[in-house]
Amino acid sequence: MSVGDAGSGNLLVEGDNLLALKALLPYYAGQVKCIYIDPPYNTGNEGWIYNDNVNSPEICKWLGKVVGGEMEDLSRHDKWLCMIYPRLRLLKEFLKEDGVIFVSVDENEHRYLALLMDEIFGPENHIETLIWKKSYGGGSKSKHIVNLHEYIVCFAKRIKEIPAIELPPSEKVLKYYKFTDSKLATRGSFRLQPLATTSMDERPNLRYPIPWKDEEIWPEKQWQWSRERTMKALEEDELVIRKHGGKWTVSYKQYLKDTEGQERSSKAYSIIEGIYTQQGTNEIKEMFGDGKAFSFPKPSGLIRHLLQIATKEDSLVLDSFAGSGTTGHAVLQLNKQDGGNRRFILVEMDSNICRNVTAERLRRVSQGYERPDGIKVEGLGGGVRFCRLGTACFDEYGRINAEVTFSDLARHIFFTETGEPIPKQAKDSNPLIGIYKGTAVYLLYNGILKDKQPDGGNVLTQATLNILPKHDGPKVIYGTACRFSPVRLKRENIVFKQIPYEIRVR
Repeated sequence: MSVGDAGSGNLLVEGDNLLALKALLPYYAGQVKCIYIDPPYNTGNEGWIYNDNVNSPEICKWLGKVVGGEMEDLSRHDKWLCMIYPRLRLLKEFLKEDGVIFVSVDENEHRYLALLMDEIFGPENHIETLIWKKSYGGGSKSKHIVNLHEYIVCFAKRIKEIPAIELPPSEKVLKYYKFTDSKLATRGSFRLQPLATTSMDERPNLRYPIPWKDEEIWPEKQWQWSRERTMKALEEDELVIRKHGGKWTVSYKQYLKDTEGQERSSKAYSIIEGIYTQQGTNEIKEMFGDGKAFSFPKPSGLIRHLLQIATKEDSLVLDSFAGSGTTGHAVLQLNKQDGGNRRFILVEMDSNICRNVTAERLRRVSQGYERPDGIKVEGLGGGVRFCRLGTACFDEYGRINAEVTFSDLARHIFFTETGEPIPKQAKDSNPLIGIYKGTAVYLLYNGILKDKQPDGGNVLTQATLNILPKHDGPKVIYGTACRFSPVRLKRENIVFKQIPYEIRVR
């Protein structure tokens, strides 16, 4: 099942996120610019079960129960850490060297998560712990202090690789840029800022007169700019000089854009305000008719803000606790906003949620939908490819799983070889599994040529080559062995890769 442009590079995976991350890692290791996850908060009310693969019967019994509330289950924090630890270790491997990860959490696990992130990413790579003010107020049910916030822990893979973080100007700031002049086309609108300063840092070179209408205007203390810069601004009509109550005031035009046409940026702050939980619920209501489809979804504005902090216009974004699909929604919104081509990978383990909420939400926001009040909402464009986690191709030792079919292995090989999904379902009667940019990819496996003998159809020999589907161009052939010399392979325009050792797998 796919939505919109399935070739847009967006992916939604249904399946356990630990297994899904292991399956995706060979394809996306070191490619993800930004990870956002919103794991269970471990409040004791979620009813989650930690069921990762372990061998000890005692541990299996301990883990395979619904995690209880505080004092009901004295090991609940241990279970949460056991759940999140291997996932964070894998997620780190997905990040680019300048990649960033955000983890939403509340006070239940924040102090434990912070120590775990230090261990996995290194304390030197901690960028900030953001405070998200999630509620307007209220709190009549609170006995002690009204809690209005959650945390978003932010780490870099290598903080030395992270450049200065700059955001587009906020709406609060933009409203002050309300004046225009002849430079509107190149510099945008402007606001007025006082040129004089009351700084206690006395600098005599900043105290000088500005000539104006046969007068000299002196600052009470000093000017912000040097004489040379001020005179140039005066000459280029970038100062506004007025008289109020018998005193001259000098303001400079602070343009929205610099001389290169780049918009003025703003800083990211550690406290996020103006985006509330209720907005996320309202988004679900608007798309599904009520808020019952998914409880407490994050608002897309929150994730969009984080993406502005950590991504570029062509970045890959990963969310392995996808829930209602807010991260995918935010990526499509931001692409629409700035013309970017960001892509996302989402993983959701609950089949009902994945198909009926996550996938459906992405379909509606990409293609458009009608609100309950009859107002039509225009689609954001893009698309997503939907897939379900199947049998693992390889065991823990890197060997091919005996249960893997020819078509399953063909899909894996074609994707790792080309970076693209296989063009059509591979048939167990055809060793040519696909052609990409003029190169044919062949797979000799599992008796594809009706001969399972060690020196038979899974081995590249002259007899095997004679019956392979013809291709006039480069060929990549996967098989168990090769009887051709390097010189012969070069002459035949063949790259041979041995199974399983040269199949890309982590």
